[in-house]
Amino acid sequence: MNNAVATPPAPVNETVLGYAPGSPERRALQRAVAEMRATEVEVLPVVGGRRVETGRTATMRAPHDLSHTLGTYHKARTEDVEAGIQAALDARHDWMRMDWTDRAAVFLKAADLLAGPWRARMNAATMLGQSKNAYQAEIDSACELVDFLRFNAWFMRDIYEEQPVSSPGVWNRTEYRGLEGFVFAVTPFNFTAIAANLPAAPALMGNTVVWKPAPAQMRAAAVVMELFEAAGLPPGVINMLPGDGADVGDPVLASEHLTGLHFTGSTPTFNHLWHSIGKNLDHYRAYPRIVGETGGKDFIVAHESADPDAVATAIVRGAFEYQGQKCSAASRVYLPAPLWPDVQAALESQLAEIKVGPVEDFSNFVNAVIDEKAFDKITGYIDRAQEASGVEVAHGGTYDKSEGYFVDPTVLVVDDPAYETMEQEIFGPVASVWVAPEGKSFDDVLDLVDRTSPYALTGAVFARDRAVLAHAADRLAESAGNFYLNDKPTGAVVGQQPFGGARGSGTNDKAGSKMNLLRWTSLRSIKETFVPAQHFTYPFLAPDENEPAGDGAAEKVVVM
Repeated sequence: MNNAVATPPAPVNETVLGYAPGSPERRALQRAVAEMRATEVEVLPVVGGRRVETGRTATMRAPHDLSHTLGTYHKARTEDVEAGIQAALDARHDWMRMDWTDRAAVFLKAADLLAGPWRARMNAATMLGQSKNAYQAEIDSACELVDFLRFNAWFMRDIYEEQPVSSPGVWNRTEYRGLEGFVFAVTPFNFTAIAANLPAAPALMGNTVVWKPAPAQMRAAAVVMELFEAAGLPPGVINMLPGDGADVGDPVLASEHLTGLHFTGSTPTFNHLWHSIGKNLDHYRAYPRIVGETGGKDFIVAHESADPDAVATAIVRGAFEYQGQKCSAASRVYLPAPLWPDVQAALESQLAEIKVGPVEDFSNFVNAVIDEKAFDKITGYIDRAQEASGVEVAHGGTYDKSEGYFVDPTVLVVDDPAYETMEQEIFGPVASVWVAPEGKSFDDVLDLVDRTSPYALTGAVFARDRAVLAHAADRLAESAGNFYLNDKPTGAVVGQQPFGGARGSGTNDKAGSKMNLLRWTSLRSIKETFVPAQHFTYPFLAPDENEPAGDGAAEKVVVM
């Protein structure tokens, strides 16, 4: 019998390893990358703990080495999705009723496995499949995922401890249940940690899940599924169903048992899913919870008092780490004219040091973009910029897809703050700079920042003057769900900067906090009365001792 009031291990953010030459972690990762390159794998949908061959295969390739095949994955068919839904429903009863400590133990074990013997393997899968360099893979598929798993267990206990007060003779309790049905997790290519957390967070809270990973993330998604199974996750709790959007999404959205959507991806896809759910409301057994983090057009704005070297570094790291394929990536920059020459000089100096190439060479800071569709979209913006009047290609503007989808870091300087690259999400290594002319007030610039984009995900303000920082934070209060002072607008850490934005960037349910976990619970209030009442009457019904019986007629009162 488990009647202890348990406390999970207190979470501490996982240490980011440095991968310096000669370090043991570098040698281990290089071995893992070499072994994974040498072995083609076949990834199958996982339904109720079983691998299912569908015969509908797609090839997995390294985006930076198109000649190299990582393996194949099988796309789910309608019958596989329906079987996955049923497996989730079948597993729900026992999983939801399992003691919360046992559910937590599964994911805490997964965290320890990942922090230890699985670390190099997960990072290697992310490097090869998603073209992330060693450091970007480390902060994502190792550290952030470990943090999600450990902090979520801690947050779950924190949620369960929130209980109501009780009056004399009564014991009030709140029960936190999983939602009635199954949760649909739709995950992106760019972060392995997000791909794992979106199904894992609802599962931790007692839900069962149908998970659709992004096709371009399948190599690492397969390792995530194996990690959860190695940690003891029961069959059917998370069912992995790769495939085309409609093939998986249509039967899921048609199921009366859909109870939640946990999504990270593009704004148009999220809008489509929300519209589809809305059309089916009369069909569902319960209103589905919708949690989504979508796009961003993230900004850096600098005051005249800003440190130009710090601004330049924030642009390089914020715009070009992981090829700008982060929803938080800095893609529009607003600078005052007096500051621009110093920022430009520092920017050019740093960009001249950057190497572009495959992830296997650890000296490459920038690697390949994810696929040909992304390459064509990004380079289309660059081509139009090169032909446009009022736009200067200050750096980069070059690209090549003969061996991999490589786009060099590109900086555009635009005369018009409404030029398309200042307004539209590119999702690639392109940063646009608008230099405010002399006489343009800082408040005017802040207003421009706020109204330019439909998104409100991340943003950064640079200034040495504290009053300026405070003023900008107030004026841009609705412009970014994650707001940075004198730092790049990327790199949110679980438990430190819960992540999410509003407006066109999503529902701002803050992954990496207990707020997100609350969305995957259904509360039941329980009142227990120890000595129940024996008759319906209340004291107020008794007459006053000297009160005349009367005839029940009310005296007329005139109110002046």
